[in-house]
Amino acid sequence: MVPSLDRLSRSLADLIAIVTTLRRQGVGFKSLHEALDTTTPGGRLVFHVFAAFAEFIRELIVEGTHEGLDAARARGVRLGRPPAMTAEQIRHARDLLTRPDNTVSSIARLLGVSRATIYKYVLELPAQTRPPAGPALRAGVMGGARPR
Repeated sequence: MVPSLDRLSRSLADLIAIVTTLRRQGVGFKSLHEALDTTTPGGRLVFHVFAAFAEFIRELIVEGTHEGLDAARARGVRLGRPPAMTAEQIRHARDLLTRPDNTVSSIARLLGVSRATIYKYVLELPAQTRPPAGPALRAGVMGGARPR
């Protein structure tokens, strides 16, 4: 028993294969939303029709989503997660890094971002502010998270 056909699988072929496997094992299939039961010939017919409609609707939704994303890109809309730092913050971080008494950690705290974000956005860091990249760090052997 499932709440809806589209919750059982993502494609019509998978859905039919699952229900066929269940039937061979002597297990009936019931969908609560579509109110169908595959233990009867009429129920199996309705199942196949509903399954085809469910796949058709899913494909329409995917197609509409892709069209909407393409239209947004054509309008120049920036998609995805917003940047963690503004251009002004990047300039400010670069200015602060030129001063020897500032550390990447202190600048990250000041700007409310992580050290990794500073390294990501401020690529040309002075050599003395970069962490040592020994063989263990490059290989990801050091404890904790891997550097990105």
